[in-house]
Amino acid sequence: MTRRSHEQLRLTADLAILTVREGSLQVLTVHRGNEPFRGHRALPGGFVRPRETVDDTAARELREETGLAGVHLEQLAVFSDPDRDPSGRVVTVAYLAVAPDLPVPEAGSDATAASWEPVDQMLDPAADLAFDHGQILAAAVERARGKLEYTTLAAAFCGPEFTIAELRTVYESLWGARLDHRNFSRKVLGTDGFLTPTGQRTSSGVGRPAMLYRRGPATTLHPPMLRHSMDLPVSPERRTTRTAGPRRVNGEHPG
Repeated sequence: MTRRSHEQLRLTADLAILTVREGSLQVLTVHRGNEPFRGHRALPGGFVRPRETVDDTAARELREETGLAGVHLEQLAVFSDPDRDPSGRVVTVAYLAVAPDLPVPEAGSDATAASWEPVDQMLDPAADLAFDHGQILAAAVERARGKLEYTTLAAAFCGPEFTIAELRTVYESLWGARLDHRNFSRKVLGTDGFLTPTGQRTSSGVGRPAMLYRRGPATTLHPPMLRHSMDLPVSPERRTTRTAGPRRVNGEHPG
């Protein structure tokens, strides 16, 4: 019997961490401090440590890169192209993480800087993200866009308390569409369990104070809020461009 030779395989977790800042969909990127792709922008991530599951690694990387725990985090896909990492055979499990407006975190041990960048700019081939992180980011954004139709994921982009206008900004930022505010309010308030009123109001100093809401107990939307039924979308190249948004409500996590 001939013994088969097996190339050593290493496993990583990479995170597409999305947030809405200043009315635009943004992703956390780092400047790599090590080879390969030294100096290139990349998604945060790292190797799976001994005695860690890949989910443990993703949660650890999220804490290290954002300082947060308990935010929305889910497996996205496995990326295993043999040539995706020039340093050797590395398979990565990609994750989608969603959180409210976050500060700029400190860079990790293998990065020289961390920053929030507009998603549309990072999806441009000219951004030249390291490895196959452009593919990972594109898959993450499409997953988030689709989940807004059938789930209450949009509320995870908001703070613990938020206005309907702030929630609408999330949909507009991800879908790249201007939504009619009356139609949107009617849909979200008419969906059982989507929002829970706090009984409090907030004011930006202009107009009538707006009602504050919390995320309700529902996790799915019945009926769904389909993109094609919520006003006409803008052209694909403008899907994640900035939209005028209201004042943010501060909060560390969506709860």
